[in-house]
Amino acid sequence: MLVLLYYYYTDIKDLDTIFEEHKNFCNKYDFKGRIIIANEGLNGTISGSNEACNKYMNFLKSYNIFCDIKFKIDSCNNHLFPKLSIKKRNEIVSLYRTDLKPHKKTGIRLSPEEFYNVMSDDLEDAIILDVRSKYEHNLGKFKNAKILNLNNFRDLSAELENITNDKNKKILTYCTGGIKCEKASALLLEEGFKNVYQLNGGIINYGKEMNGIDFEGKCYVFDSRLAVDVNKINPKNITKCFICKVESDRITNCIYTKCNLQTIICLDCNNKLKGCCSEECKNQPNNLKYIPFCQKTQI
Repeated sequence: MLVLLYYYYTDIKDLDTIFEEHKNFCNKYDFKGRIIIANEGLNGTISGSNEACNKYMNFLKSYNIFCDIKFKIDSCNNHLFPKLSIKKRNEIVSLYRTDLKPHKKTGIRLSPEEFYNVMSDDLEDAIILDVRSKYEHNLGKFKNAKILNLNNFRDLSAELENITNDKNKKILTYCTGGIKCEKASALLLEEGFKNVYQLNGGIINYGKEMNGIDFEGKCYVFDSRLAVDVNKINPKNITKCFICKVESDRITNCIYTKCNLQTIICLDCNNKLKGCCSEECKNQPNNLKYIPFCQKTQI
């Protein structure tokens, strides 16, 4: 099986038609994942058989407006989502700024190698800016990156004043796959920053091309894996179990459905709490049955 991660900013004029054609095509195959279609473009993560995924990529590229779309492709043993969701939205990534046109005006793209070279240079005149939400960068980030207090990407506009007072500084943005950097870069340019750049293909592409050098921790992903390894050269863990404070990068959700809190919790604490995040959640009636991790079948 394959998992496809992709996005493409473009003007979609006949949104309803493309939405229906998308649904009709995907319903022919056993895809699972999330696809968002908006007037500003397309964004998705789906898994399926090799044959089905290849047909899907060809289907998308058959549209003139999507002919240059790039896919990040990985292998998987099982579906990474419980179902397939295809939705129409106002934006493919919410910033509440439909006036921005990243496919027309955005930051200069840096290849992973170029991005690494800048990180390795003197950063006095540059800022490496993580434009992801804090639950993402808490799990992993680039060395020396500036992080923002974002609960959601849509909070970025309010956080710009905390970046720098010097709008001539070089701003190097990055995110998971590139979709947020493109829009964040467009916003930075609109707000008067002069030298704006973005990591082309995001952390995922950087991991493939540069073996993740100088990325600390793991990369948060929006599927059942939750976190993936990036750095194969000089890995460094930056997270601890929120209960016992032992070094850990294991992330999971509380199995008490009314809580569902996503936390970094070590295996020992997770087993002691029977898959919950606290004694309070563990003692709730009608809780889901917890199978200790060591007894689970590995995916």
